[in-house]
Amino acid sequence: MTGIVVCPLASIAELAVRHRAREMVSLVAANQDFHRPGVIRAERHLKLAMNDIVFAGTGDLVAPSEGHVDDLIAFARGWDRTAPIVIHCWMGVSRSPAAAVIAALAVDPDQDDFALARRLRQVAPHATPNSRLIDIGDRALKRDGRLVAAIKAIGRGSETDGRASFFLPLSG
Repeated sequence: MTGIVVCPLASIAELAVRHRAREMVSLVAANQDFHRPGVIRAERHLKLAMNDIVFAGTGDLVAPSEGHVDDLIAFARGWDRTAPIVIHCWMGVSRSPAAAVIAALAVDPDQDDFALARRLRQVAPHATPNSRLIDIGDRALKRDGRLVAAIKAIGRGSETDGRASFFLPLSG
């Protein structure tokens, strides 16, 4: 079974190797520097420079945008799904769970938003998907508010130390 590995930045190398991933999405601040794991080819690594905020960016902060989500959706649709994809942010709590849900719907648009949100909560009690990314993803994927409502229905995730990783299967 393939799916999406969601993790904090500190775990990307270990989990990419363990899951035999060949593709990765990084949702990190523009100035965040890190080494791409060697098992991930440069052309199959998407870096989306954004901060974990839900308001329009001010100063040096970059809010998630329509362009970020469009790039994520296009990249996900180019994923061959023969191996898991790694999606990470700084802590694996907000941006990357939101991106994982968007990517899952991009590759399997016929799935039920509420079932997907419940699956997310089951595998990631700590996940609190970034509401700005979810809102933009809902519009970009033409979910008519279902994705926003589904994520709101699962509520805020539990407290975590930022070291929690999870595997989101593509289908229930």
